[in-house]
Amino acid sequence: MNIKEIISKMTLEEKAGLCSGMNYWETKPVERLGIPSVLMTDGPHGLRKTNTGPSSKDRTSVPSTCFPPAVLSACSFDTELLFEIGTAIAEEALTEEIRIILGPGVNIKRSPLCGRNFEYFSEDPYLAGEMATAFIKGAEAKGVGTSLKHFAANNQETRRWSSDSRIDERTLREIYLPAFKKAVEEAQPATVMCSYNRVNGEYASESYRLLTEILRDQWGFDGIVVSDWGAVNDRVKGLAAGLELEMPGVAEPSNDAYIVDAVRSGKLKEEVLDLAVERLLKLIIRVHPDAHSDRSNAASNAPGQNIKEVKSFDKEEHNKLARKVAAESIVLLKNENNILPLGKDKSIVFIGEFAETPRYQGAGSSRVNPIKITSALDAAEAYCGITFCKGYNASDCDEPDRVLEDEAVSAAKTADVCVIFAGLPPAYESEGYDRTHMHMPGGQNMLIEAVSAANPNTVVVLHNGSPVEMPWANKVKGIIEAYLGGQAGGGAVVDILFGVSNPCGKLAESFPKKLSDNPSYLYYLGERDLTEYREGIFVGYRYYDTKEMETLFPFGHGLSYTAFEYSNLRLSSVSIKDTDTLSVSVDIKNTGSIEGKEIVQLYTAQKEKDDRLIRANKELKGFAKVSLTPGETKTISFKLDKSAFAYFNTEINDWHVLSAVYEVIIGRSCTNIALSAEVTVESTIEIPFKADENTTVRDIIRMKNGETFYMEMADKSPLLSRFKEPPDPGTPEYMHYKAIPEMVPRQVRLMGLLPGMSLEDVKNIIDEKLNK
Repeated sequence: MNIKEIISKMTLEEKAGLCSGMNYWETKPVERLGIPSVLMTDGPHGLRKTNTGPSSKDRTSVPSTCFPPAVLSACSFDTELLFEIGTAIAEEALTEEIRIILGPGVNIKRSPLCGRNFEYFSEDPYLAGEMATAFIKGAEAKGVGTSLKHFAANNQETRRWSSDSRIDERTLREIYLPAFKKAVEEAQPATVMCSYNRVNGEYASESYRLLTEILRDQWGFDGIVVSDWGAVNDRVKGLAAGLELEMPGVAEPSNDAYIVDAVRSGKLKEEVLDLAVERLLKLIIRVHPDAHSDRSNAASNAPGQNIKEVKSFDKEEHNKLARKVAAESIVLLKNENNILPLGKDKSIVFIGEFAETPRYQGAGSSRVNPIKITSALDAAEAYCGITFCKGYNASDCDEPDRVLEDEAVSAAKTADVCVIFAGLPPAYESEGYDRTHMHMPGGQNMLIEAVSAANPNTVVVLHNGSPVEMPWANKVKGIIEAYLGGQAGGGAVVDILFGVSNPCGKLAESFPKKLSDNPSYLYYLGERDLTEYREGIFVGYRYYDTKEMETLFPFGHGLSYTAFEYSNLRLSSVSIKDTDTLSVSVDIKNTGSIEGKEIVQLYTAQKEKDDRLIRANKELKGFAKVSLTPGETKTISFKLDKSAFAYFNTEINDWHVLSAVYEVIIGRSCTNIALSAEVTVESTIEIPFKADENTTVRDIIRMKNGETFYMEMADKSPLLSRFKEPPDPGTPEYMHYKAIPEMVPRQVRLMGLLPGMSLEDVKNIIDEKLNK
C-alpha cells in the first residue's frame, strides 16, 4: 500500500489527528492502517527523553551523554567534529527508539543578553549554517531525523510567545535566514521547527511566506514543519501556511476539531490537509523502521531507508568524544608571558566552586541528565597535586563571602600559580528569560581582584553561556573561555591548562567591552510586543569592525601554545564574473615547537564603498582547521562563488553582486589580518534603473551611456562646460565642480544652466538617451 492509498483510506478525523501530537513527545498512530507513532525529544547537545509534561513533578530524563552546547562547539570551527556529535547523539537516540532530535538551533546571537544564547552557534550566519549542516548530516546518516530551529528571527526570550520581530527584508535575508537556508539546501533536515514569535506582524506558525514561499518554494525543503511547543496561534491558518505538525497534543479539546470543521465548511480545502498528511507519512517512513508503507514513496534522500536498530552504545567512547569536542573548542583568550601551559612541578591552587562543581550546560528544554560528570578538580589529580579553595558559593555570590575570599587569598600568596574558576551561575541565564546585564556576580569579580592582587600569576577559567564583562582582564595573566563544556568539560579544561591539549578554539561571537557597545543595545527587547531590528545587518563583528570600535575580544580570536605563519596567498584570477568560481589558496606554517591546529578564516570585503550600498567592512565566507607539526607547512584552499560577494537586493528580490573591486582577506580573527589580495568581480545581472528629471548626475554617469549623455548635456550648459576637466583644488571653481554630482536635471534647468530647454525637453532627452 503506497502513501496515496493510505490517505484515501483515512477518515477526515484521522487526517486531522495525524497533524498534532498524541502527547508531549509522540505523534498519533493510526493502528488500523499500520501508521506508527514517532517519538521525538530535545537534543541539541544530548538527549532529554522524558515521559512527562511540564506539569509533572518528575522531570527526570534518561541518562545521556551531555556534549558541549553549541556556544562552545561552534568555537571549534570544525564541521567534522559537529558531524561526529550528530552521529553520536543519533546512536543514543536509536537506543531509546527516538526518531527525531529537536535540534540544532541556528538563531543568530543578536545580543549577549539572550537567555538561550548557549544553545545557538554564532552571531555569524555563515558559521552557524556550516556547523548546523554538519550536525544534521551526522545525525540523519544514522536514520534519525533532526529539527532545525527556531524558524525564524527568534532572538530573545522576553515575550517570546507574543513578540513581533520587525526586520527589513535585506537584514532578514543576509543575517537571520542564511543559516537555515544553508542547512535546508545542503542537509535537508527531516523537520524545521517554527518559532513562537511573530515576524513582521505575522506569527511564524502561520506565515505562508516563511513556511511555504521561502522554505519550500525557494529553498526546496522536503520535510515537515513542526511547531515549537505551544507556538500555534490559529491552527487552520497555520495548516494552510505550511505547518504540518502541531506539538504537543495534550490540550482538551484539541485543535484537530478546528481542522475538521474548516474542511467541512469549505474554509479549508481538503487537498491542503491531504498534502500535509502526505508529507507527514513521508516523514514517518523516513525515520521509522516499522512504517507501514513502501519506502519508495519517501523522500528521495531519506536516510531512514538505512535505519539500524541500536540497543546500546559505548558510553565511554561518547564521553571521550565529549572531552575531545570541549578541548578542540575551548578558547585561550589571553596568555601573558606564556603563563600557560602549567608545569606539573608548580604549586597550583584551584579557586572557585566551578572547579569542583562545574557549570556544564544551560537550563531549559535542552537540559541533559548526564551519564557522568568530570570536574576540573577531579581531572587534575592525573597531573599533579592541587590545593583547592571554594572561593564563593555559586548559588549566592552577588556579594563576596569574606571567609571564603580570605581563605583563597591566603592560599594564593603561597602558590606559584592561581587558577580561578568563575562565570555565570545557572540563575543568570536560561531559556525562558533574558539577562538584563553582562556582569558576572560581584562576589566573583571581587574575588578575582583580590587573588590577582595577592598573586599576579593568576589565570581565570570562565564558565558562561554568553559574553561577560571583565573589569579585571588587565590584572590577570591568563584567561580561558571554557563556556559550558558538557559532562567532560572539566577534563578538557585541565588538558588545556597542562598542555596535553593545545588550545585551538576561536570565538564564534564578539566580546564587547560593555553592554552598551552592542549594536542592538538601544532596541533589544523592544517596546511591549514590538521588537525593531534597527541595527539592520550590523550584527556582532559586522558592527564593531565597520564602526572601528575596539572590543574586549573580537570574533574569531583565539590563541595557541605554538605560532603560525601565513604566506603565499594566491587567487586563480584577478578578474571574474559573478557566475565564475574563484579558487583561493594560502600556505600555513607551524613556526613553533609543538604540534597545533590553526583556524584559517577567509573574509571578503568591497574595497571602496560608495553610496550604492551600505555594507559591513568584511564578512566571513570560509574557514578551515588545519593541524601542523613543528616546521610543517600546508596549503589551504577555498572556492568562492557568487555568494561570497553578494548582498540581497530587494528590488529584484534576489542575491546580487555589485561590480567592484573586492578584497579576499585571510585572518587569524576578524581584526588580526594576515594577508589580502584583490579581485575584480563583474555582475552579470543589471538592476533595472530608469532615470528622470530628479536623478542625480552621479547616478546618471553610472548608467549605460550615462557619461556620454552627461558630456553632451555639459556642452549645452555654460556652467557645466567649464568643468569637463577638474579645476585645481582650493580654487572657487573646485567647490562648484565637487557639487556637480549631487545636481539633478530639473534643478540644473531652473538655475538657468540649460538655456532654451523646457522641463518636457529635459524629460524627453533623458528618455531618449538613457531609458531606451
